[in-house]
Amino acid sequence: MPDSTLSALSALSPLDGRYASRVAALRPLLSEFGLMQRRVQVEVEWFIALSDAGFAEFKPLALASRSHLRALVAQFSETDAQAIKNIERRTNHDVKAVEYWIKDAFKGHAELEAAGEFVHFACTSEDINNTSHALMLQAAREQVLLPAIDRILAKLRAMAQAMAELPMLSRTHGQTASPTTVGKEVANVLARLATARSRIAAVPLLAKMNGAVGNYNAHLAAYPDHDWQGFSRQVVEQGLGLNFNPHTTQIEPHDCMAELFDAVVRCDTILIDWCRDVWGYVSLGYFKQRLKDGEVGSSTMPHKVNPIDFENAEGNFGLANALLTYLSQKLPISRWQRDLTDSTVLRNMGVALGYAVLALDSLARGLEKLEINSAALAADLDGAWEVMAEAVQTVMRRHGLPEPYEQLKAFTRGQPMTRELMLGFVQALALPADDKARLMAMTPASYTGLAAALARTA
Repeated sequence: MPDSTLSALSALSPLDGRYASRVAALRPLLSEFGLMQRRVQVEVEWFIALSDAGFAEFKPLALASRSHLRALVAQFSETDAQAIKNIERRTNHDVKAVEYWIKDAFKGHAELEAAGEFVHFACTSEDINNTSHALMLQAAREQVLLPAIDRILAKLRAMAQAMAELPMLSRTHGQTASPTTVGKEVANVLARLATARSRIAAVPLLAKMNGAVGNYNAHLAAYPDHDWQGFSRQVVEQGLGLNFNPHTTQIEPHDCMAELFDAVVRCDTILIDWCRDVWGYVSLGYFKQRLKDGEVGSSTMPHKVNPIDFENAEGNFGLANALLTYLSQKLPISRWQRDLTDSTVLRNMGVALGYAVLALDSLARGLEKLEINSAALAADLDGAWEVMAEAVQTVMRRHGLPEPYEQLKAFTRGQPMTRELMLGFVQALALPADDKARLMAMTPASYTGLAAALARTA
């Protein structure tokens, strides 16, 4: 295969190959194109703000000039990105290439050309980069990640409501245990995921624009009487919609990124747990999977319908977490006032979040295929009368009968248990008539406590 060939088949990463269409929404936001566009946005907003700062040498820009500048961002294209790359081949510096590209875009606009040296004025590259990365993450979170989580939440909420009263045998330690309902087990995940989602959404994204080592050295050298800290805060918060960090070295320390990535890891971990549970329920026959014409489950076993969506989701959540955990542990560490190890690492934000988004998509697809198998659920419950021992011994305790736990342990543990045997045991107990009647009427399918009510309140 020629080195110049790049296609879905030759892509090194499956995110740009096999799974390209499923993470396409992230591509304009977290790719190098996305980084370039945000760099242009930051440079433009800084430049416009400088024109309004009251400096004698830089008068407020006319409306036409402002419109032209902001159009550079709004209409930024792959052709523009390639033009910046071409400049970078000469400069060997990606941020400086953006500065030169913007100045090239001033040609034919006298007002802008005259103020050209105020592009990137007093800035270090990291002033542009940290704000750009924050903007990239903000857009990816709002436009792609949270909607993907919301899709899962909506499906889980619908399942919890629809199956709130559908009884299911619990299996603590893999063994038969007190019954629950399908809806209640879904609601447990729903509640955890809703909390995780809120934490992802709540992480503030910080940014700084304070020069080479965070002290506004060059700024004050040029304009010693200007309130540069207030000016920078205004650009960051009002111009870019981020949160201002006043105390940094050359780099914004990335603690907010670490917090965001850790929050995504927590979300992913909850969903790995859910994927494994659903996989097990499919194996037990509690869920069937809706068939798709032409789909093959096994290359040799024609009968198989494998839970591949949940397996793919689990695997990709794991990949995402491995990368996100590394990012959160590495990015807040920088030697002295700055080293460059974060630069190459930050280029992988899209890969890490890409695997998370891919996993969320696989999970959503899998959940849409699930169909409940009520007969399997009922059969499991009817074959597990030993779980009624908990109810019986608890009522016995209430009324002071001797050694209730020990009696039920001897009667049920390791013994085959049927409806007839359990009812016979209850019938022989010296219990008040109403309590005995209630126990006699109970079945594993009705012994679900508040499960249905809890399912509806998640």
